Amino acid sequence: MKIAHQLYILTILMLLAMVSCSDESDSDLAASDSGSSSTGSGDEEPQQNEGLITAGEWNDLDNWDFWKEVIEEEDFAPNDRWGIMTTNRVSVQVVNGSALIVDVPVDLILDLGQGTPTMTLWSARTDNFGRAEMWLAPYIGGVQYSLDDLAFSVAGNRLGNAVRLYEEGVITLIGPLSASTSSQVVDLSFIVDATSSMADELEFIKDDLEDVIERVEEGNSVLDVRTSTVVYRDEGDEYLVRQSDFTEDLGKTLQFIDDQSAGGGGDFPEAVHTGLETAISQLDWSREARSRIAFLILDAPPHEEAQVSESIRNQIKEAARLGIKIIPITASGIDKPTELLMRQMAILTNGTYVFITNDSGIGEDHIEASVGEYEVEFLNDLMVRLIKKYTD
Repeated sequence: MKIAHQLYILTILMLLAMVSCSDESDSDLAASDSGSSSTGSGDEEPQQNEGLITAGEWNDLDNWDFWKEVIEEEDFAPNDRWGIMTTNRVSVQVVNGSALIVDVPVDLILDLGQGTPTMTLWSARTDNFGRAEMWLAPYIGGVQYSLDDLAFSVAGNRLGNAVRLYEEGVITLIGPLSASTSSQVVDLSFIVDATSSMADELEFIKDDLEDVIERVEEGNSVLDVRTSTVVYRDEGDEYLVRQSDFTEDLGKTLQFIDDQSAGGGGDFPEAVHTGLETAISQLDWSREARSRIAFLILDAPPHEEAQVSESIRNQIKEAARLGIKIIPITASGIDKPTELLMRQMAILTNGTYVFITNDSGIGEDHIEASVGEYEVEFLNDLMVRLIKKYTD
């Protein structure tokens, strides 16, 4: 009986030891996953939040047949909700010999001949791949013209290449080598929804943005990186929009980001158009640059009003003209109409679409993006990867 009692006590002690070890192992794993560390009681380091948010990326321009099919699905009905139609795509690459012509203006022009003045239908600038995306009547109500009446202009020089839609292939244009920029300037702007619904994710996003900017600065010593930030809320809030203009002083941008907090809002739509207009039309984007990127981080659509939709369409067109890639990053709370608009923004400005996923457990539920197979990445790694892709 005594031996049995001793065995019982020994068994209990062994189980307690196993549980203790398991708890310590789980704690160590959690600390490792979150990037946090501890130096012992009374000497804990602050938890690091960067690298926790998970996200996916989907480039509709690279998956054009998929986009043409998915846009017809019920989730996106009506697919012209925002007055945008992405059907008549004209894709060009500007070269001179083996050299890619970077950051050169390309115009799609209407020329009816017989002394009629030419008219520019769409303007863009080539990216670091020498690519530019042109669009024929992308907005509802636009006039459809015959392809035979269209022509290209590169750096102000009209070219005789025949215009054809993307489905018939990318068009190679021969541009003047002197027009290609040698600038190493990279403009990065962060446009952030700072309303109350973003509270769960804003603190993590702030840390991610700081991490992204610092890593870009450290990893690209040849590049001249300039950063800016725009935060917006909605009409009737404490403020409508705040901005930190382009600067080479990384500390200034980081301090502005760190000073922001979530508040206001209340209804679902927010002043997206005001944030976009401030970033695209009021910030001092470089006249010559290797890359210009506007990350639009939000969890709600703009107000669905005629003047708001028109403002957004105008800013998309202006972004394309200036060579600014809009890369939306959608957080929890967005619906399918918002996803539609964000992907249309990316498509029309030669950008790509990023969406935060549920894998991290941060924020509320995120809708499943209507995309094909994609890789789940940490948001900060994904943003650094995209910046590198569009600047190398």
